[in-house]
Amino acid sequence: MTKTSSGRLPRLEDVAQRAGVSHQTVSRVVNNHPNVSPATREKVEAAIAELGYRRNSAARSLVTRRSQTIGVLASELSQFGPANTLLGVEQAAREAGYFVSIAALRSVSSDSIADSLRHFMDQSVDGIVVLVPHARTLDVLEEFKPGVPVVAVGSTGNAQVSGAMVDQRQGAEAAVGHLIAQGHRRIAHLSGPADWIDGAVRAEGWRSAMKQAGLAADLLLEGDWSAGSGYELGRRLASDRNATAVFVGNDQMALGVLRAFHEAGVAVPDDVSVVGFDDQPESGYFSPPLTTVRQDFEELGRRCIELMLRQIEDGAATGSVVVAPELVARKSTAAPAT
Repeated sequence: MTKTSSGRLPRLEDVAQRAGVSHQTVSRVVNNHPNVSPATREKVEAAIAELGYRRNSAARSLVTRRSQTIGVLASELSQFGPANTLLGVEQAAREAGYFVSIAALRSVSSDSIADSLRHFMDQSVDGIVVLVPHARTLDVLEEFKPGVPVVAVGSTGNAQVSGAMVDQRQGAEAAVGHLIAQGHRRIAHLSGPADWIDGAVRAEGWRSAMKQAGLAADLLLEGDWSAGSGYELGRRLASDRNATAVFVGNDQMALGVLRAFHEAGVAVPDDVSVVGFDDQPESGYFSPPLTTVRQDFEELGRRCIELMLRQIEDGAATGSVVVAPELVARKSTAAPAT
């Protein structure tokens, strides 16, 4: 690290002077704020590199009266979606210069959520990200009123709580639309638990796409996100043979469905097409490679933290961000047999 002519370590003001910008602009670059032009960001980053500037988080906390810590309340971390959303949020927060304090719930209830929120308030966190994918969560947040910015992931939020989400309905409609475009008319849906926000919204997307196409949405089975539940329900689908295609609520259940179909002699996609949701890293290596809906958890985390920082650092009002999913077509879907 280079010392200044006065013999002290470089400070934010020194970077601003070297780059020819304001103190606030340097702060925005250091905190990865989006409202900085690429040219200005490059100039500030060059000055930081030249001076060897490193932010003193402890000193900054004394000046700003902020802890530089964001609390993350999470549950269901054994599931792919919540676990990878947490990774995306943690990475984005770290890149913005914030520490992350994580409270993982073993069981979800109004009391357990409220207890964790009180724990965060005792830590004087600057904001709270909530990754608890149950419908009751938003109600608890409204009742508790933490007094710091809160972003509920998987929700559009409201006047008190911001929301950040992947558009689950759009993803489900894209999956079902893909099957309809291939000529399928009897499309079953193997959903996740109805008390999960994502599970309920994906089921709504399936119903909506079927209704818009004038098709009956009467083949609905509810699983628990696990490959085991996909296997058991897949055996029922293989026995009944009422559908030429199945939209499965996540890739793990789709894996179980593929195993059940294989054991029953149901060929995928020749006899039945299968679409999953999530695009897990292994999905392209299923047999056959799985057509699925990709969620960009890294982008979701980045947008979530950007939304929170606008509230923490700029005093912005609550808001919402929605990340678009992407259909990834592979070998598990094809036109129905004639």
